[in-house]
Amino acid sequence: MEFKYRSRREVFGAKRSVVMSRNGMVASSHPLASLAGIRILTQGGNAVDAAIAAAAVLNVVEPHMTGIGGDVFALIYWRERGELKGLNASGRSPYASGLSYFLGKGMKRIPERGILSVTVPGALDGWVALLEKYGSMELSQLLGPAIAYAEEGFPVTEIISGEWRAAIDELKNFPGLLEHYSINGHGPKPGHVWANPNLARTLKAIASNGRGAFYEGEIAEAIVDCSRAYGGLFEERDLREHASSWVDPISTTYRGYTVYELPPNGQGLVPIQMLNIMERYDIQSMGPNSPDYLHLLVEAKKLAFADRDRYVSDPEFGDIPLEKLISKEYAETQGGRISMNRASPGVDHGSEMGSDTTYLCVVDKGGNMVSFINSIFKAFGSAIVVGDTGIILQSRGKAFSLDESHFNRLEPHKRPLHTIIPAMVFKGEKPFMAFGVMGADMQPQGHVQVLINLVDFGMNIQDAMEVPRIRHLEEMEVILEDPLDSQVSGELERRGHRILRKRFGTNQFGGGQGIIVDPDSGALLGGSDPRKDGCALGY
Repeated sequence: MEFKYRSRREVFGAKRSVVMSRNGMVASSHPLASLAGIRILTQGGNAVDAAIAAAAVLNVVEPHMTGIGGDVFALIYWRERGELKGLNASGRSPYASGLSYFLGKGMKRIPERGILSVTVPGALDGWVALLEKYGSMELSQLLGPAIAYAEEGFPVTEIISGEWRAAIDELKNFPGLLEHYSINGHGPKPGHVWANPNLARTLKAIASNGRGAFYEGEIAEAIVDCSRAYGGLFEERDLREHASSWVDPISTTYRGYTVYELPPNGQGLVPIQMLNIMERYDIQSMGPNSPDYLHLLVEAKKLAFADRDRYVSDPEFGDIPLEKLISKEYAETQGGRISMNRASPGVDHGSEMGSDTTYLCVVDKGGNMVSFINSIFKAFGSAIVVGDTGIILQSRGKAFSLDESHFNRLEPHKRPLHTIIPAMVFKGEKPFMAFGVMGADMQPQGHVQVLINLVDFGMNIQDAMEVPRIRHLEEMEVILEDPLDSQVSGELERRGHRILRKRFGTNQFGGGQGIIVDPDSGALLGGSDPRKDGCALGY
């Protein structure tokens, strides 16, 4: 059976229904991950426990997207404490790295793949930090489902198969990746039962010995040995001294809702800036996916991304004018730069970022809520597999600049600009929704489109996820998801947008998950993007 990516909307001509439950819910990009989270909830675990179990399963079933070789960002609302916190579990550059090393080799940019693109994997430390602060179960319990799927195998789903195979076809010059993550040089076809005994063994070591096995023990040694073998810069100290950071979320209001995102080094300020600009307009009267609305969305995105590409970096290495950038007053100034009749060619977008990420959200019976995103950046990250551990190292270092005057310039032990952003929305003092949209540069664009579908156009959570999307790439280039193309492309082109009509091998419009807490009944309403293989499950 040969795979060709087609959305469920295209295949079946029908949409999914909103999933509803009272006691708990998990929404993720893979049914086995959602099921693992639900099982934890029914066994008495809480939202954080379930999120970690689901994330671990995603490491096994979507290895090209996520894993303990990558990073984590999360937002957590804890009802009993009345607390909303953010976790930044992103990794840093090696101590031995710096501009002089790369510039001395004549490099103008950091490679997209290979060991020099690797930053310290922060994901596992993030899982442990979450458990220590909020969890009720042991890590060994939560890794159980992932270990079982890695040992016994799981059937590869259709969309994942297509993404996996496309990535492997582009990475033929990485023999270590092909050895561990291909079948005779090709990705698995849909329905193939894939097992990963090496990753199972690694997860068992972590289950037995905890965080120390990864950052100070046998796995740390394997990562450093791997780095040295490929000519990388990692030392034992880089892993030993890594730590996650608890941060305060940043926020804005949008038509009576409060939208929370994470601060830099993530790009959470981008959807906040876009919403601040768009709130100035009567979006509802424009209509869903109308030319006016889509034009405004793209123009607001250009302005926000120009600021992102200028300012977003590790805040420990420089002062970022964050309060100004996310203020309503600044949005007034920025919004004044938009012409509704003509697309702007003069806003510098910067380079396109990678797009391989998994997002999930959980709400438990106690009303606790988790918005959680885990990523290795590009498809299969750096394409470096650590020995026989099954760990794929992320390529987040690619996001650093080699311009010594740039905020995001490479420096030792520094976090790069990050694209992964979980989100939450409150109505008054109460949590209303946890949601996210995967897809790097598509993420903030997706956040805004989902929110506007809900708030301005009155859609339910599933419809808000499914509606065709627009994506601005760079300069004047825009891609439209069918059936948008035939409906609005002519008018957008008249205003100066350049519509790309080429066919992409895989989904370019992200994949979202969301859970709403009904303000009246308290019921949980879940939506899962049909652009992915996942689902929302409740009980």
